[in-house]
Amino acid sequence: MRPYLVVLALLCSWLAATEAPAQVPALPNGAQTQWVVRQPHEIIAYVTFDPVTVGRQLPQSLRFLTVSELATGGVRWATDYLAEHPAHGHWGISFLEIVRMGTFTIDGRAPNWPEHGAAALWFARIAPSDPATDLGPGQPFLALEFWMPDSAYVAYMRGKGHHATYGDVTLIQRSDGNWRGAVSVAGLRVAAECMPTGAVTGGVGSAGMQVFFPPLLSTVQNIVRVAFAGHREQECGSGSVWSLQGTHPLVGGVVLRPSTLQYGYDLMGGAYPW
Repeated sequence: MRPYLVVLALLCSWLAATEAPAQVPALPNGAQTQWVVRQPHEIIAYVTFDPVTVGRQLPQSLRFLTVSELATGGVRWATDYLAEHPAHGHWGISFLEIVRMGTFTIDGRAPNWPEHGAAALWFARIAPSDPATDLGPGQPFLALEFWMPDSAYVAYMRGKGHHATYGDVTLIQRSDGNWRGAVSVAGLRVAAECMPTGAVTGGVGSAGMQVFFPPLLSTVQNIVRVAFAGHREQECGSGSVWSLQGTHPLVGGVVLRPSTLQYGYDLMGGAYPW
């Protein structure tokens, strides 16, 4: 083989290796459904909140992870936050996400997405009330809200053991690269903008697992375990905003900066008995 062809072959092999899709971790056996997400784009804001406002949604066996705990554990943003908000040590930490997906199916069925339709999530960090309790693999969250813009699919999700409610949710990328998301539900209006900036982090080596518990007042009892790989992440620039208006408990929270754009991963999940 000619020398330049050898170099070309080696280069192609290297590129193939570096761009190979990350391996999604294996879920535990016993899933009652199959949840598949591919080609997602999501804008995410991290929000602290007063746990009193959503206390009725917390199962007795679980508790909210607090800002003080994170600060004591050496999490820098939590230490800085408490310096600015010293009365918020008992507050919880959550994420608010608006996401659109190339593929989103549960047992092969996809939602009927409206134009620019997306889903929105408000999930809070939790831990077991009894430290000796094992919640299984994955970082645990309480699924306070999961909004979908297809009421028939919401009913389908509930029937499959997935917590969800109806909400008018959109996410669109404008020609200048700016992402704009919106959520409209009873008592809450969310308007968000994210202009991605700076370096892209994550990618092939990123993988993880999470477990989502339904709120106490939900009609479903199952938990959802998910495994994902390939996250890419980019910070939203200084002009990015999250506006929360209404009477919903989210509105009393504090949105942390920076928010992020995340994309490029594959996710598998399923409902499990709890």
